[in-house]
Amino acid sequence: MIVKLADRLVVARIDALRAQFAEAMASGDVTFDLSAIEAMDTAGAWLIIDMQTKIRDRGGRCEIVGASDVHAELLEVVRNYIPANGEATRPVYSLINWLETVGRSAWFGFQRLYEILGFLGAVMARLGGVIIHPGRLRFTSLVHHMQEIGFNAIPIVSLMAFLIGVVMAFQGAVQLRQFGAEVFVVDLIAISVLRELGILLTAIIVAGRSGAAFTAAIGSMKMREEIDAMQTLGLDPIEVLVLPRMLALVIVLPLLGFIADVMGLFGGAMMSWIELGVSPGMFQTRLYESIDVWHYAVGLIKAPFFAAIIGVVGCYEGMKVGGDAESLGRLTSTSVVLSIFLVIVADAMFSVFFAIVGV
Repeated sequence: MIVKLADRLVVARIDALRAQFAEAMASGDVTFDLSAIEAMDTAGAWLIIDMQTKIRDRGGRCEIVGASDVHAELLEVVRNYIPANGEATRPVYSLINWLETVGRSAWFGFQRLYEILGFLGAVMARLGGVIIHPGRLRFTSLVHHMQEIGFNAIPIVSLMAFLIGVVMAFQGAVQLRQFGAEVFVVDLIAISVLRELGILLTAIIVAGRSGAAFTAAIGSMKMREEIDAMQTLGLDPIEVLVLPRMLALVIVLPLLGFIADVMGLFGGAMMSWIELGVSPGMFQTRLYESIDVWHYAVGLIKAPFFAAIIGVVGCYEGMKVGGDAESLGRLTSTSVVLSIFLVIVADAMFSVFFAIVGV
């Protein structure tokens, strides 16, 4: 059977063409004559190839004749991009495949860690150059990022720490009242806030707020090829973009941690006064008697390391952004998650270290 097609073989006529092909599908051998076709798009080409495939699968013969050079080339392109199997291969779930997935994920994680450490080394090298030649430091950029990261984050950090102190005092009061040990709520609040929660939650907030901003800002510049333009002008992107952000984080995160500690203690003292009747004077006295200065120092020592982690990860992910918006959004999310994860891992390592040395 010869099916002579005329006029336009385009997507708008697909339904009409299917009805025309119904009789051809019922016959054994079919020849499609495309000599009278005026126009054909990819949908029309796909329909012809799909009909040819179905007829051949039934054991019939199907030929395409009369196609112009342009239409023949389009048919060939569409044919090459049609999958060999109509059904997608379903994944086979087994222990070996699971182990392979875990291994690939672990190897990818090690590669990512290796790249981040290499990026940190490049930043430290630029920092050494700035120490030798202080005039190369972008002081205006440094002050700007200190304001964005530090000063503008004071309200949210203060509120977070205040609420944490209130919650800890309230929960501690419920438990300690059963044993008549209400005064020990001061120890609970002070040690928890000064050693762990103050600086840890501050770092998490900064990672979600400023780390994501670093990735988005640098990634946007990467998408617009501004970083390539900087390199063309002889400017080092790490020295111009990364180093001021890193230094600003290292400077302001200990200050934000101090504010969080003060607000956490204030919130805990207020709730202890309301819930347990522990007066501010008694709270202060107990704080001086039972809390060593090392509890505050432990939290302060962690701050620069947390800042370095957040800065390196945020800027590294920004430098990896490609030319599309999808990569920008994906890497911004990755930056926040990875920063928070590494900060928590670092905090756990510090806790083990200080427990070993007895601090």
